[in-house]
Parts: sequence; structure tokens; C-alpha cells
Amino acid sequence: MLTALLNFSIQHRVFVILATLVVAIAGALALARLPIDAVPDITNNQVQVTTLVDGLTPLDVERQVTYPIETAMAGIAGLEYTRSLSRSGFSQVTVVFADGVDIYWARQQITERIGEARERLAPGAEPTMGPIATGLGEVSMYAVEFVHPDGKGAPIAADDEAGWQADGSYLTPEGQRLTAAEDRIAYLRTVHDWVVRPQLRSVPGIAGIDAIGGFAKQYVVEPDLARLVSYGLTIADLRVAIERNNQSVGALPIEVNGEGYIVRSDGRIQTVEDLAAIALTTREGVPIRVGDVASVGFGREVRTGTATHDGHEAVIGTALMRIHENSRTVARAVSERLDRVRVALPPGIAIKSLYDRSNLVDATIRTVRNNLVVGAALVIAVLFVLLGNLRGALIAAAVIPVSMLIAAIGMERFGISGNLMSLGALDFGIIVDSAVIIVENCVRRLGERQKQLGRLLTQQERFAETFAAAMQVRQATLFGEAIIIVVYLPILTLAGIEGKMFHPMAMTVILALAGAFVLSLTLVPALVALTLRGRIRERETRLVHWAKLAYEPVLRAAVRLRWLVAAIAVAIFALSLWLFSRLGQEFIPKLDEGDIAMQSVRITSTSIEQSTAMQREVERAVLTLPEVAYVFSKTGTAEAAFDPMPPSVSDAFIMLKPRADWPDPRLTKPALVDKLRATVDQVAGNRYVYTQPIELRFNELISGVRADLAVKVFGDNFTDLLLTAGDVATVIGSLPGASEVSTESVDGLPSLAITVDRAACARLGLAIADVQEVVASALGGSAAGVVFEGDRRFDIVIRLPDAVRRDLAALERLPVPLPGEEQDATPLRGAAELAHSDGPLAGHRFVPLSAVAAIEVIEGLNQVSREDGKRRIVVQANIRGRDLGSFVAEAQRRVATEVVLPAGTWIAWGGQFENLVAAKRRLTVVVPVCLGLIAILLYMTFGSITHGALVFTGVPLALTGGILALWLRGMSFSISAAVGFIALSGVAVLNSLVMVACINQLRREGRDLPGAIHEGSMTRLRPVLMTALVASLGFVPMALASGQGAEVQKPLATVVIGGIVSSTLLTLVVLPALYRIFHRDHGPQDAAVEPA
Repeated sequence: MLTALLNFSIQHRVFVILATLVVAIAGALALARLPIDAVPDITNNQVQVTTLVDGLTPLDVERQVTYPIETAMAGIAGLEYTRSLSRSGFSQVTVVFADGVDIYWARQQITERIGEARERLAPGAEPTMGPIATGLGEVSMYAVEFVHPDGKGAPIAADDEAGWQADGSYLTPEGQRLTAAEDRIAYLRTVHDWVVRPQLRSVPGIAGIDAIGGFAKQYVVEPDLARLVSYGLTIADLRVAIERNNQSVGALPIEVNGEGYIVRSDGRIQTVEDLAAIALTTREGVPIRVGDVASVGFGREVRTGTATHDGHEAVIGTALMRIHENSRTVARAVSERLDRVRVALPPGIAIKSLYDRSNLVDATIRTVRNNLVVGAALVIAVLFVLLGNLRGALIAAAVIPVSMLIAAIGMERFGISGNLMSLGALDFGIIVDSAVIIVENCVRRLGERQKQLGRLLTQQERFAETFAAAMQVRQATLFGEAIIIVVYLPILTLAGIEGKMFHPMAMTVILALAGAFVLSLTLVPALVALTLRGRIRERETRLVHWAKLAYEPVLRAAVRLRWLVAAIAVAIFALSLWLFSRLGQEFIPKLDEGDIAMQSVRITSTSIEQSTAMQREVERAVLTLPEVAYVFSKTGTAEAAFDPMPPSVSDAFIMLKPRADWPDPRLTKPALVDKLRATVDQVAGNRYVYTQPIELRFNELISGVRADLAVKVFGDNFTDLLLTAGDVATVIGSLPGASEVSTESVDGLPSLAITVDRAACARLGLAIADVQEVVASALGGSAAGVVFEGDRRFDIVIRLPDAVRRDLAALERLPVPLPGEEQDATPLRGAAELAHSDGPLAGHRFVPLSAVAAIEVIEGLNQVSREDGKRRIVVQANIRGRDLGSFVAEAQRRVATEVVLPAGTWIAWGGQFENLVAAKRRLTVVVPVCLGLIAILLYMTFGSITHGALVFTGVPLALTGGILALWLRGMSFSISAAVGFIALSGVAVLNSLVMVACINQLRREGRDLPGAIHEGSMTRLRPVLMTALVASLGFVPMALASGQGAEVQKPLATVVIGGIVSSTLLTLVVLPALYRIFHRDHGPQDAAVEPA
């Protein structure tokens, strides 16, 4: 088959070139359509189920919401585990599925299970699923803010025109005058929710638009308790009256004089005045209106999250990309849509883009592009210098772009995005190895044939010599490429995060190598036959001549001292194994995203408003650093609860200026973080954790923690869990390299406990629910309908004024209506203190809340975390200046000896370490499989165990170079490096295979053993040097790169370069010595079997 293919390519060379051109055009089109991202999306396959239930404590939320939902998920096909979070009035259950499960099918199953569990949930609980997005979903963030936050320096609008007024207020286009800062920030939220968000939702690829900051506008009715009691009315009476006076109804159409009239009666509330004018009851023919017993006006929601930008409050929106979409395309589409939205904004309000994923993607792809361009240039330069023939060098180099375009076709077909790993791991030197070997052999044989005949070759002679030259090395190149491709196949068996990280790389390399192999048997022979005409001078370049002069005495000495050479090789390999045991270990090197994410943690009891004020101080401190362009923060939980945080925690995103604008452009990222730490440590009341935006989301979504290491303490008793977690944190914090050690905050949240007196309620005929309903309505608020303003809709809420809600004495006087017929009566003792009225009362009879309940402030739970159905507390830490593997090994030893675990309590180690352990476990299977496949293919190549084993010795000495390179550069062993070793094991045998095949060929032609070894080694010196140099130089830009994304590529490139160098030394020095040891007979009859 190969013979026919080679012959067809040479005889129909023009057709082959045209067909290749068509494939290249198709590849270019596929490359243009290829999704582009910074890194592969390594988020696990998960669905978040969020439930809001007002009024329940964390323990009640766990019992009545979280636990029923968790148990309902059990048994779904493909379910791996669940983890959950229960806070006051809030529950979130994260359901994690195996990677192969379709996310839409999983969401359908969850919907069905929630429906079955709904009757077991607390009243009012309505579970909702989060957006169909992943850790890479936050592609764009923007701030909606006033250009002049306080109106200072703003242009003054004319009277009755929207904008800033002379008195410092802001007049909205709707005619509302905003005088207070809270009102203005609430209006920003209204602009975002009803002007910005609707336009962004229609952007292709968007799963949702999240929002945090400001206040949601509400129509608020704040009852005056004294007036309510004086009229014998309750908060429930207010709610019923408002609901009954805020309706629109219709009837069937009627026909009048041949016309059909639609019947409608619109009783909807239009204004605040309409709301205040609603009648509650009458007294002696005089209506008692809402405005008589309550203050009515625009108000603000009780918010759970805020946003700040450069030290002032703002509204921050986040565009969430739908799973499997192109992040760069979606981010750019959002940016373009924001440009259109800006035109529709009210005067004095602007949208500022804060975070655009396309910037990181562009920076990462720029790093990849530069590496590939420089690598390709180095490969072409080496080919020309060593081959000495420009046409031959260009023929081999032509394989680079075409194979890349062929890979693009496959990437589009298999849904592989172009990113740091898929495109960045390509080594054009390895890709052109087969083409280099064939072109070198063709140039050499064509030159020798011309010299032998003393004339130019005819066309048929040129074609015949090209065919013979390609056939001579076809077996070696075939099996060499096959071995390289095969060693990448086990990488596809990796699962979990490492699988998602390296599957794109393996698939892209396999596609490119397959394309290059086909091209080496089609395009390369066709181009050689078409272009290598005329006089071909087969002469050694000066560099090759010098290399041969230096190599020949070394070769003779190696064969003569073959046992010593073999012993030295074994000793070096043993030394490398010892060095490997001394290397540090980490999961995957951190990608430098260019910006910093800093989490500020405060004591659990910090309120949302206090936390916001403290975060504004933190931002002002951060802005004093000259390297910082701007900073924005999210405090608490956003609307979609995609990343739920308590009010005491803030995530700050610190966006840096270009390095050229820094006072010291050489300042490293760790040094900048130290500088930042020294600055913000001066702001009291905060504890900080430093990470990066995407890394923060990945860690949170994958493992539920935001640090490198998570020690999970499981059990049932919170007292035991807290004590054990504290002991573990003490041990972890004492270890060298530990940074930002913290224990999950599960207690310390002050709670206002209202304990109902059952006996008192029984005496008065009250049910427990009657008292609780009054408390919930008065303090939490009671929804009483909706007001429509065009397309906009705003809730009507009844709740006590903030001053009363904060006054415990006033809460004790809260009137609780007694059951029974309404009648003229005197309030029971205690109610007069609240009513402050001596007039007659009519309607309900009341008792103060203090008569039926005890009110006290206690310290309760902040949250309850669960994983796989058990409670847990997490101790987390980041590792600085030390590798993860050695740190955890020491931590495990110390914890095992110094921490006593109570009965029913156990510890699990998670975070990045959990991923490292899982990956190492898989590698213990993958690596032997790779080596076994190489051995099988080598045996198939030679049909001889001896020659297969001889070539296989290239693998351990190649690994030696990779280990030594990591050690010299001070790098830890990571999964990135492990993949480099797997790839290297295939590359290492290519040159050895070609040289052994050449020596065997000479022996079959009758050369004696020493002569065959000498001539074969000298003959193959140039192709060995060429393939080694092009393969290693192709990775040099990656190994030395400093741009964004280079950190992930460096270990892989370092391993391959070091391994290729050592394997080349093996091929040139150790392999001839080993061949001589393996073959002691000097005669040709001992020649190897021809490769199969």
C-alpha cells in the first residue's frame, strides 16, 4: 500500500499538490471557525440548585431544604457526589455528574427529582437551577455608575431636564428626584435591570446576566404601629386591602351596534399617591386610608450583596457564557452590545467595562502564536544549515503549515477549542521529523547518483531515485511516527481535571502528526520529484563536517569501551531516578492571568453595609499602588447566587496596568503580591487571600474551596468538628510554606431569637404560626403585589421602618392580634404602651409580642456545609515558596501525630492536592501502557526482541535528560511535566530506530559488524542531528517564554528538550556501543531481519 501511494504521489505530483492546496483551504476555513479560549475548561460537570427561604436558620434550612434535596438526587445515573451549603434563608446544593453525562439531560433529571421532593420542603421553598455555565462562564464584567458619583464637577441640567440639578440632586427621565446617595445607587440598579440587562440577554452564547450592587426598587409601606393599633388594624389588614385594590380584570367581549367591545376594568396602582389613597376601613363614615396609618414611598430591598468600584458603590453586571460556547466571540459580542447600550443610558450615567475575557484569550493566544512562529523559524533555519539545500529545507518546512491546517479540520470536527494546551503544545520539529528524514535521504541519494553518473539525471531516473530513497526509510518513518502517535493515545484515558486539560493537546498532536505522516508520503515525494531537478550538490555543510570530525573519534572510543559506556549510562539513569525523588510535586503550574483576585474576610457578624464600607477602604488602599489600573469588588451574594458568599466576605478584582507603565517593569508577580499585602495589611479588620480571577472560580466550582489545599473534617457533632478543625489549622499554620490558613466560618453569627411561649399562646387561643406570621411580616416584610411602570415591574412590600426593626424594645411591643370576632374593646394590658392613644378602639384585640414570646440576641451558626450527605468543616491554605506534594506529606504526618480525632470524625485531604493524587494514580496505569505499546511496536518493526530492546533503551536515557532538565531549572514534577515524559518516550526512539535500521541494512548488504556500525552511525549523523535539533528547538520558545500562559507550557517543553538532548547522545554514543555488545559475531550472517 505504501509502495503504491509513494509511486502515485511521484507520478501524479501536480494532482497531489493541487489536492493538498484544497485541503489547506478547507483547513484555513476550519481554523477561522475554531473556538478560541485561554485554557481548556476544567470545571466538572455540575448543576447548582439554589433555594431561598426567608426566616429559617442555617440548621432549619439544612433540615427542611438542603437534606431533602440532597436525598432526592440519590440514584440519578452518572451522579458522582453532592455538596451543599446552608445559610440563613439560603440553600445551595451542587450536584456533580460524570464528565460524559449530558448537562441538559442531567438538569431534566434534577427537575423531576425536585418535583418529587417538593412536598418535603419548607413552605415557600422554590428551588431553582443555576445558569448553564462553567468556571469559564464569567466572560465579561461591567459597572453601571454615575460619571460623577457625588455630582461634583458634573454639568448642570436645565430645569425639568434629566441630569444633575443645581441643588445637588439627580432628576431621572421618569421625573423622580434623587437626593440621597442610597436613592441614586438604587436608580443605577433600576437602569441595569430594565435598560442594560434586557439588551444583553439576547447576545448569542449568553446563559444569563447576573447583577450585584445597588438596591432593587420597591414601593414600600412602613406602618405606624401606634396608629394601626389605635384603629384596631393589623399588618395583615394592610396587605389584604392593598392586594384587593391593585387588580385588573376583564370579561367576555360584548357586541354593540355591530362592534365588539373588549371589557376591562383597570384597578392597578400607578403611583405612590394611588397606594397611599387605598381605604382600609371606615370610622363613622370617614375612610381610614393606607397613608393614615403608614408611610408610603419608594424604598429599597434588604440586600444580600453589594458592589464597589475604585472606592465607591456601583452596580456590577456579569455576562455568563453558556457552556461550550466560544468565550472570545461571546466576550467581544457583549462588548459590542454594551457600546450600543451606552446610547440609551440616562444623562450622567455610564457603563465601564471592568473585565473582558477576550483580553486574556488574546494575550494567551499571542504567547502561543509567538512560540509557534519562532519555533517554526528555528526549524527552517536548522534544516537549511544542516541540509545545505534550500529547496530541500523548504520542502520539509512546507509540512508545518499544511499539517497544522489538517489538525484544524479535525479540531473543528471533534469540538476542540484552540487554546494554550491544544495549540501551545505543538512542536513543529517533531511534526516534520518524517519529512526531514525522507528529504535528507532523497537529497543525499540524488546527489550521489548524479556524482556517480557524472551528469544530470533524466526525469525518470530522478523519479526512480526519489522513489527508492523514500522506500529506503519508509519503514523507519512509518513506525517512528506510529510510535509517537501511539504514546499520545493513553493520554486520552486520563480523566478528571487532568483529562480535560490534556485531552485537547493529545488530540491536536495526534491530528497534526497523522497529517504530517500522510504529507511525508504524498506531498513531500511529489515536491521532491517536481522541484529537485538540475544539479544537486550533495555536500556536507561546514557545520556537519565539523560535527563528523568531532564525532568519529568519540564513536570509535564508545565502541571500543562499550562496557564502560553502558555502565556509565546505567549509572546516569540511576542518578536521575534519585534526582526525581528529590523533585517537588504540584498538580498543574498556575497560569498567570495577569490580574489579581484578593478575597477580604471579616468576622462573621459583620453586616453587609459595614462590610461594604470596609471594602471601600481596602480599594482606596489598593489604588495607591502605581501598578494598579483599577479595582472592583463584590461583597456578599449576587442575584444569581452563582458564587454565594456571606456578607462578611468580599472578592476584589485588581486589574493591573501594562508592565511598561510600571515603575519597575521587572517586578515579578509574587513580589507585587507581597507589595500589595504590605499595603492592605494597614487596613484593620480584614484577613486576605490572594489568587486570580479564573483560578478563584475554578477552585470554588471544582472542589467547593478557594485554596490550593483543603483539609475536610467530616462528622455529625459541630462541637467536635470545630475543635478538630482548629487543631488542624494550628498544625497547618506552623508548617513552612503555609499561607492564608483559615477555617471555614460556621459559627459566630449573632441571631435575634424570638422564642414563642406555648403556654401563653394556649391561654390566649393563639397558634404558634399566628405569632410567627406577625414577626415575619413586620421584620422580614410582606409582599403585597406589584406596580407596573411600562415593561418594568416593582414589588409592593410592607415592613416596619428600619429604626423600629433595629429597636429591640419596640419589637417587644409589636402588637399580636388575638383571634375572635372584631369588636369594640380595650386592648389587653401592655398594648396601650404601644398605641400611645387614649381614644376608643374598634376592631382587633391585641397583646404585645413580649406577652407571648421571649426576645434575645444569641450567637448561632453561620452556615452548615455538607458533602456526600455528611457535615464538614474545611481548613484551607495556599502554598507559597514550596511544592504542594512535600507540603502535604509533612502536613499529613504532623496531623496524624498531633491531632486526636473524636469518635465519628474523620479527615479527607482535598483541593489541588486531591487532583494531584487522582492524577498520579491514573499515571501509574497510563505510563506502563505507553511503554508497553512502544515495546510492541518496536518488535513489530524489527521482528526481533533484541533489536526492539536495543532501540527501547532510548526511553530511559531520554527520561534521564528530562528529569535533569527539571532539576536544573528548579521545577517541580507536575502533570504537565508527566505528559511531557509520555510524549518524550515516543520521540526518543525515532532516531534510534532509524540508525538501527540503517546498520541492519548495511549488514544485509555484506558489511562486517564493526564496519556496519561505523558507517551506519556516520551516515545517520546528519539526519539524527537534524531531527534532534528541529524537535528540541521547536520547544525552545515555549521553555523560555514569559508571556501569559507560559507557566503551563514550560515544564512540558523543558522535559522534551532535556530528553531529546540525552536521547540524541544515546543514539550517537551509547547505541553503537550497545549494538556491539548485543552482536558479538563480526560476520554479516548475524544481520537483523528486515523490518516488517
